[in-house]
Amino acid sequence: MVLKHKRFKSVKKSFRRGARLADDEIRTIDLFAGVGGFRLGLEKASKKYKIVWSNQWEPSKKDQFASRIYTKRFGEENHSNKDIAKVPTAEIPDFDLLCGGFPCQDYSVARTLNQAKGIEGKKGILWWEIYRIINEKKVKPQFLFLENVDRLLKSPAKQRGRDFAIMLASLSDLDYIVEWRVINAADYGMPQRRRRVLFLGYHKSSGISDKIIKWNNPMAWVGKAGVLAKAFMINDIAEEAVKKFSIGGGLPDISEEFNVGPKKSPFANAGIMIDRRVWTANVSPKYDGPFKKLGDVLIPDADVPEDFFIKPESIERWKYFKGAKNEKRIDKKNGFSYDYSEGKMVFPDSLDAPSRTIVTGEGGSGPSRFKHVIASKDGRLRRLTPVELERLNMFSDNHTKEASDVQRAFLMGNALVVGLIEKVGKVLASETD
Repeated sequence: MVLKHKRFKSVKKSFRRGARLADDEIRTIDLFAGVGGFRLGLEKASKKYKIVWSNQWEPSKKDQFASRIYTKRFGEENHSNKDIAKVPTAEIPDFDLLCGGFPCQDYSVARTLNQAKGIEGKKGILWWEIYRIINEKKVKPQFLFLENVDRLLKSPAKQRGRDFAIMLASLSDLDYIVEWRVINAADYGMPQRRRRVLFLGYHKSSGISDKIIKWNNPMAWVGKAGVLAKAFMINDIAEEAVKKFSIGGGLPDISEEFNVGPKKSPFANAGIMIDRRVWTANVSPKYDGPFKKLGDVLIPDADVPEDFFIKPESIERWKYFKGAKNEKRIDKKNGFSYDYSEGKMVFPDSLDAPSRTIVTGEGGSGPSRFKHVIASKDGRLRRLTPVELERLNMFSDNHTKEASDVQRAFLMGNALVVGLIEKVGKVLASETD
């Protein structure tokens, strides 16, 4: 099938000059930067990446500990610790790549009163700040590299996939081709089972966009030739597995009408969008390299502070939280009773497999279903230390040492696996040669 892109031809000519990389650098802005996972991955990947501006702001936090750690590691130059909504686009230097992991929220939109501008975000505020910055830049960035939880592809529950459709349509209207993949870091040898959707946007003035169009087969790009395919190989995609559809209408129309009724999202775990046309299919990983496991990241028991070991008198409480349940519970707010059930978890956690996903509530000594608990060599049970949590996300030891133990666990629960960013960054840099 040959792709015809009338709009592509006209856009390419008008943006070609502004799209060139400056001195073989990829000028990058790091949004929602956390403690710098994106930056670490990109800088490990290639010397081409130059962070020209970064922003980290934690709402309702007096102690901006993530931003404080970011500046400790990378310096204060060109770093912003302000609410991104209050940062004028004019204060952000021109850039070639926008990267960031933004919160997964409700991305519905509403019509403005006079219908002049068409949309305004109701929720999902941080996504609309990304949109605002790109939209207001006279010279559009060549590339976008974004990360989110995989449920983004099927949110919200009443309109599965609507939020992602809004994002794809809004980026298409800004002249971007977008490809995405849901990737579990453990499937590619990394020490944590952490599943995230990565998506890359290529402006139609970029050389990569040219390559995609020349392939004339979008799913061949997704399966073999694309940036994500080269970074994370997959098994062959059967032609009959590919679903094709278009995202029509204005953004408010999509918000109100997209996929009303069906219980499943139309977006599979991999795909590409060109001019609002979508090609998507479920894919499986292809990897034959070494695998890391939880046991590989542990520090010696002698170096573990005593308060990380579980006191014998609290072990039964831990077993309760980790165990299977089928019980009556009372809703504290409304007073009604309901049946509650959940399955049994492995307790203690296996050292011979990648860890479970780190969550923001990993810190603190209190018993919890979701905190990791391992058996030490002397048989005692203990929680994971901050350094071990950092290693599971492939940060260097003590990257977050300026924060408290509870804060460090929270930061790693919010962080990404640096190795994912590094692998994509290497391929993306090579594609710009």
